[in-house]
Amino acid sequence: MNLLFSIGIQCVQSILLIAIAPLLIGWIAQNHAWLSNKTGAGLAQPYRNLHKLFLKETVLAKNASVLFRSAPYIYFAAMCSITLIIPVFWSHLVFSDIADVVALLGLFALARIFLALAAMDVGTAFGSMGARRGMLISFLAEPAFLMVFFNLALMNHSTSLTQIVTTLLAHPFAINPSLAFAAIAFFMVLLAENARIPVDNPTTHLELTMIHEAMVLEYSGRHLALIEWGNHLKLLNYFAIAIDLFCPWGITNTPQMTALISAIPIFIFKLLVLGSSLSLFEALTAKVRLFRAPEFLTSAFILAILGVLIQLLVMG
Repeated sequence: MNLLFSIGIQCVQSILLIAIAPLLIGWIAQNHAWLSNKTGAGLAQPYRNLHKLFLKETVLAKNASVLFRSAPYIYFAAMCSITLIIPVFWSHLVFSDIADVVALLGLFALARIFLALAAMDVGTAFGSMGARRGMLISFLAEPAFLMVFFNLALMNHSTSLTQIVTTLLAHPFAINPSLAFAAIAFFMVLLAENARIPVDNPTTHLELTMIHEAMVLEYSGRHLALIEWGNHLKLLNYFAIAIDLFCPWGITNTPQMTALISAIPIFIFKLLVLGSSLSLFEALTAKVRLFRAPEFLTSAFILAILGVLIQLLVMG
C-alpha cells in the first residue's frame, strides 16, 4: 500500500506541474503588463494559445525527416520526465531515487540536442543559426549548472536530489556564503537556459537577435504547441529545482495527507514569488548583445566555482 501511495503522489505531482506550467507563464506575463502599467491578457492566455495551436493544421517542409517530426514529442516527454524526479511536495518520491542530478542534467541536454538537430534538419538559414547559438549558450551554461550541483553535493555528501532536499530540511535556516554564490549562478543559468532577458528575449521576432525562437520557426500546429508547452514546463522545472536547492522549507518528509496538502499552497506561493521576481528583473534589465552572452555565463561559472571553493574551505 505504501508503494501504491507513493506512486500515486508521484503521478499527482507530475500531472499538477504539467497542468500549471502555462499558468506560471501567464503570471509572469501579467506581472510584465502590470509593471508597464497595462492590463494584460490574463493568466489563462497561455492556455488559449496552446488550444489554438493544437487545433491548427500542422504544416511540414517537404524535406522534413522523422527527426523533425519526432523532436517536439521527445522534447515534451523529457520535460515531463523531469517532473518525476524533482521533489516538490514530498521529499521521498519513488522515481527520484533512480536518478541523481547528473541524470537530471542529461534529460535537459537530451531535450536541447533534439531541438537543435530538428532546427538544422530542414536546412533553413535561421534554424541553423538558432541551433548554433542555442548550443553555444548551453555549452557555456552547463559547467556553471554542474558546479552549482557539486556545491550542494559537497554539503550533503550525495548527488541525489532527494537526499539533498532531506538534508537541507534538517538544517536550521542560516545564511551560507557558498549557497549565496550558488544561488546567483543558478539564477543566471536559469535565464540563459530558458531564453530569458538578458541572454535572449522569448517574445522577439527579430531574426538577427533571436536564439530559441529561430529554432522553432518551421514548426506549426500541434508540434509548436508541444514545444511551447515544453518551454513552459522547462521554466517551471527550473523554478522547482531552485526551490529544492535554496528554499526547500515547506516540503514534507512525512507521507501524511495533511502535510502533503499543506505543502501545495506553499509551493504555489514560492512559484508566485519567483515569477514576480523574474518579471521585475526583466523589466529592469536590457537584453545584451550576443557576443556579451559568453561573458554573462562565464561570470555564472566563476560564481559557482567560488561557492565550491568556499564550501571546501569550510569543510577543510
